[in-house]
Parts: sequence; structure tokens; C-alpha cells
Amino acid sequence: HVQLVESGGGSVQAGGSLRLSCAASGLTYSRYCMGWFRQAPGKEREWVAHIISDGRPAVADSLKGRFTISSDDAKNTVHLQMSSLKPEDTSMYYCAARWSRCSSDWRDWDYWGQGTQVTVS
Repeated sequence: HVQLVESGGGSVQAGGSLRLSCAASGLTYSRYCMGWFRQAPGKEREWVAHIISDGRPAVADSLKGRFTISSDDAKNTVHLQMSSLKPEDTSMYYCAARWSRCSSDWRDWDYWGQGTQVTVS
């Protein structure tokens, strides 16, 4: 069965950096779009970034310049590098996988990880 396991979350001071990782198993990684979303309490799940083999990575406009998504295809792992973190980045961050195509709508995604908490103070 498909598993997405996130790691790398934690607490950091404003201006700091974190690198999230998501290890995928049970799927043909190269055929999936891999994405990151985040959700703060009381708010809707928000698209952060996505990447697909042979495709251009995409990052939400509001996060460009601070967040970068990358993929290690040999390890079936997608990373989210976050820098210059702000308190408003505090959220639960989720990894997701979608067959064949990417989307910024969380409702379109097929599989989800359990989430990793990022807290910026």
C-alpha cells in the first residue's frame, strides 16, 4: 500500500530554515506528482509546491524566493527547503501524491502523509 512519510518539521525562530522530507513507497514514484500542502488551525488546506518527473517544479507565488521543492528520484523522496521562515508559516505540513498530473487543489490528490508540524516563533 502507498505510504508517504514526512520528516523534518520542528520549532524554529523567525528567519531560520527547515528542510522537510517525504519518503514515498508503494507507488511508481516517477508517475506521480509529489506535492506539499499546509494547514493551520481553522484554515483551509493550502497548496505550497509540487513537482513531477520531467516537469517544472512549482511553488505558490506568495512563497517563491523562500521555499524550494526538489525530488530525489533515486530515493523516492521529495524535499521542501524553507528559508527566511516567518511566524505565519506556522502550520501542519502535508506531503501528497497525485497520479500523473499536478494540481493546486488539495481535493484532487490521491494520497497523503500524516503531516509534520512546523512552528515559527
